[in-house]
Amino acid sequence: MSKPKIVCVVGARPNFMKIAPIMAQLKKSECKFEPYLVHTGQHYDAEMKHSFFDQLGIPEPDVDLGVGSGSHAVQTAEVMKRFEPVLDEQQPAAILVVGDVNSTIACALVAVKKDIPMIHVEAGLRSYDRKMPEEINRVLTDQISDLLFITERHARDNLAREGIATERVHFVGNVMIDTLLNNLKRSVPVVETLAAIENKEQFLSDAGFALLTMHRPSNVDNKETLERLLTVVRKISERVPVIFPIHPRTASRIEQFSLQKLLDTPRICRLGPLGYLELLGMMSKARLVLTDSGGIQEETTALGVPCITLRENTERPITVTEGTNTIVGTDADKIRSAVNVVLGNGGNGGRVPEYWDGRAAERIVAVLEETF
Repeated sequence: MSKPKIVCVVGARPNFMKIAPIMAQLKKSECKFEPYLVHTGQHYDAEMKHSFFDQLGIPEPDVDLGVGSGSHAVQTAEVMKRFEPVLDEQQPAAILVVGDVNSTIACALVAVKKDIPMIHVEAGLRSYDRKMPEEINRVLTDQISDLLFITERHARDNLAREGIATERVHFVGNVMIDTLLNNLKRSVPVVETLAAIENKEQFLSDAGFALLTMHRPSNVDNKETLERLLTVVRKISERVPVIFPIHPRTASRIEQFSLQKLLDTPRICRLGPLGYLELLGMMSKARLVLTDSGGIQEETTALGVPCITLRENTERPITVTEGTNTIVGTDADKIRSAVNVVLGNGGNGGRVPEYWDGRAAERIVAVLEETF
């Protein structure tokens, strides 16, 4: 007898680290389900395919919808149009989505309209900033999901306030940390990633380096904000050298706003986008990380590396209350002050949160087998 099918959806870079351990569990011979992987193509290029699918051992997608980029409305609509025929053909027992990208809400809407059970992994996270497109995606996906898997206990309270029944919510831990722990020994050493850099010795010294990642529209799409951030980063580089893998969106804005001169110092190492194993190697050895990424807030907490978040809020408060994260926004004085604390005494050492132990995907599949 054939196994019931679960359609798993990925669409953008943050999804790939979350789906990898789930697919590995669903692919085990003793699992009661047959996984069917849909890549919407919200983010896709050959280099990214190698960096994430190949490095993380994610199987080839059963179907690639090839949606590509576009406005939020266009992208969401295209995913919905192309995803519905897949469900008609496959007749799955359930749909599983991860995270909060446009593909997540688009596929969830199609599933619920067709009365197919919906599973949301990484549910209940809230920044309470409705200007963030991801926040809208999170809230709406949770409202129409039948099973909601949360990464921290606090998320259950968020969902309860929004009227979501407790029995639909399961605390399982963080699949991002499953991927991190599974791949930490395979991470690429910093010396290899910097092999072609002329002045790499200063970044490899015992004094350490700061790692910077920045891509959010609120930080990079406004010239004044981006200029302020790059100016303070240049100042920080005088104390600790900075490695900056530049996101394509950020690179485009730096050129558009003619801000390249702020990075023109040997104390800032500019790199192109890194693969997962290269970035993991960087994070694990960094003296501190400056970022506006949600996932990196979690990964640095798991690694015990001080994190300074260039945002006014976070949907991952456990990284602040228990982890290594400090929220500073884009104020130059606050950023410098937080960096001074880390360089002075190491900052908040934090601890690894409950259930961030590399077994979240096991717990998810166990709940699925009990439910369906």
